[in-house]
Parts: sequence; C-alpha cells; structure tokens
Amino acid sequence: MDPLSDVFRLLNVEGMLSARVEAAGPWALAFPAYRHIKFGGVIEGARWLWTEQDGAWTELAPGDFYLLSDGRPYRFASDPGAALGDGTQVMAEGLGADGIVRFGAGELKTVGAGGRFTLDEELGGWLLQLLPPSIVVRAAAPQAQALGPLLELIQLETRAAQPGASALAGQLAAMVLIQILRAHLAGGARAGWLGALADARIGRALALMHGEVERPWTVAELAAAVAMSRTSFAERFRSRVGLPPLDYLARWRMTLARHALKSNDDTLARIGRAIGYESETAFGLAFKRIVGESPGRYRTRFR
Repeated sequence: MDPLSDVFRLLNVEGMLSARVEAAGPWALAFPAYRHIKFGGVIEGARWLWTEQDGAWTELAPGDFYLLSDGRPYRFASDPGAALGDGTQVMAEGLGADGIVRFGAGELKTVGAGGRFTLDEELGGWLLQLLPPSIVVRAAAPQAQALGPLLELIQLETRAAQPGASALAGQLAAMVLIQILRAHLAGGARAGWLGALADARIGRALALMHGEVERPWTVAELAAAVAMSRTSFAERFRSRVGLPPLDYLARWRMTLARHALKSNDDTLARIGRAIGYESETAFGLAFKRIVGESPGRYRTRFR
C-alpha cells in the first residue's frame, strides 16, 4: 500500500486550478488567512513570496512551484519594497471575462497561475498536520523534471476559456500536488511524515501498516519486517513521524473508522474488525479514547 495515495483517497483531496495572473509594474499584495492548501507556479518574470511562518521573502523564478498549507496570511510581490495592497480586492477587481486577472500599469513583469485544494472538512486536519507549512520546488532541481510539462499545460489551459476546462483543471491540479510532494521527497525531505516516507525503512513500515491495517501489529514485528532492532526502530519511527508506531497505527485506524461511520451502514462490530479490533467493545473503547466520543454517537451526529 502506498500511504500517500491512501491518505489522499480517504480525505477526498480535490484540486482546482483558478486564475492566471498577469501583473505589470512594481506591486506587492497581502492575502489573508486561508483554508486547506494553496499552490502555484511562476510562468514568466520573477515573483517574491512571503509567509508568516518564515517571516522573510523568498524569490521565485520562472518554472518554480510553491505549496502553502498552514493557513496563515501570506504575500506576493514583484518588488518586496512596493506599497502593499489588498490581494483579495485586487484579484477580484482585475478578473476579466476570459478568466485572467490583470492589474498594474507599464511593462509586463510577471505571469503566474495557481489554485487550491480542498479536503474532507472533518478529516482534512490529518493531511494538513502531515505536510510542511510551505514547500518551494525550483525549476532547476533534478527532481522537478515532471513539473515543467505540467506548467506548460497550465499555461495553455489558462490563456483562454476552452471546452472541458473545469474537468481538466481539476486533474492538472491533482498532478501538480503529487509532483510537488514527490519533488520535496526526492530533494531530501527529512522532517515530518513526508520525511518518514522518504526513509527506506520507516517508509516500508508505514506501507505495511497501511497495507494490513487490520493486522495486530507489534513494534517487534514491524522492526523485524524492516530489519531493525525493536529499540532502534521505535526511536527512529518516533523521531521521523512524531508518534510511536502503534500510536500512529491507532490514529490511522480511527481515521478510517470515522470515514466508514460517515459513509456506510456497516455495523460497529464489522467496522472494528476491518481495522483490527476483535470485538465491538474493544473498538468502542479505542474510538472513544482517541476521538473523544463513542462510535454510535459520532455516527448519529454526522447523520
């Protein structure tokens, strides 16, 4: 089982490619806090990105991509020293009938395109906790090779409205997200869950847990499966993922359980067995401990 695909499937990640932005002259725009995930790519000209997390400007060149997931305010600029404008207002006022946002005066300076990803409202926090707050993938990086053709497609799709644009935009956005995360992993990601996926042994352990979530795994079994001692494996897993192995497994099981309780009519016993609990009582106790309420009450609340 591929854990990244597993998480994306369950959380119903949906992408949307929004506006192409063509800006002239020196400019700087501030954007408010947002929900879910933002992404974009630079097509032409230099662009600067500022995030509240870093508190500093990062220069983006043509072909570079960025991903933002912490929900904090951010800024874009062609010149970090330019007077700061209201990004939401400028984008709304500059949106043309052809779907392109144009603003500023003088020589054309920058062209970019971006969009957002929406997640399952109740379960989406799982993915946001796994992602770094921001990712920048440089066009010149070897691991960014697949993003170049995608940027060309985005450029073609955003030049003018075309039949089937909405359907294709969603697919393009999804491919961009996966390729940004792949590039981040290939570039040597070390922190957090993504970094754990890049670790050959811990990534293998995660794949085993996702692939056989119903199996009564022990730390010793997982360690043996990835050719590590129990102590070394437990320490390495916790340092990479941020949770002990069986705590991670329990949280993922409860994420699967919440999805099942909302989406189908299976009995509590059957849902519990599917994720590794031998009895309805054992499942109920684990669910209440992690989620904070009983499975039955949870299902009633969402139904």
